Order: sequence, then C-alpha cells, then structure tokens
Amino acid sequence: QVQLVQSGGGLVQAGGSLRLSCEASGRTFSSYRTGWFRQAPGKERDFVARISRSHTNTVYADSVKGRFTISRDNAKNTVYLQMNSLKPEDTAVYYCAVAIGSSYDYWGQGTQVTVSS
Repeated sequence: QVQLVQSGGGLVQAGGSLRLSCEASGRTFSSYRTGWFRQAPGKERDFVARISRSHTNTVYADSVKGRFTISRDNAKNTVYLQMNSLKPEDTAVYYCAVAIGSSYDYWGQGTQVTVSS
C-alpha cells in the first residue's frame, strides 16, 4: 500500500505561481514512477506530467510544457509540481499518482487550484 498526501494549491491570479507537493508513505517511494493529473469541472481527468523513478526523465502535457516543472526528492518521499505563468484554464483539481506497474495504482486526495483572470 502507498498513501499519498497532497498539499499546496489554492487561489492565484493569472500569471502567478503555485507549488504542489505530494508526500508518499508505505513503501519505497524511489521505486515508483510518479505523475500529476488534473480534472476540471465537467471534464475527464487529464495527464499533466510524470517523472521517472530516477528523476532523469520527465514528460509533460503540451498544455503545460514550459510552464510547469515536475520534480521529486526521494529522500523526502515527495514529488512536486511547480506551476508558473498560470492561466485560468489551469483551474482544476490536481492529483498526484504513483505507478507500481504499467498503470497508476495509488492516488492522492486531490488539491484545488483556481486561477483567476
């Protein structure tokens, strides 16, 4: 079992920045690929970014590329999502997730991010 606890998020004006954190417990965090997803009202959950176990490989959705940065600190069992140049369309509930195998098996509780215009 892996427990994921998210923090960060909130309300910010367009152009501002926020950082989300996701702390894992329960198993060896460094063994897992981790990712961030988001779900806007009335929409499906979308992929935002992911980072490999060794944090040498990152992948981003086109919509956030160049603005968001995913990182991880395996010593702290934590993955981060730094979000810069935020836009109103970034408004969503953000979720972190851990992949044990090929799919994401464990999810955080979700964090609301609201970007005002």
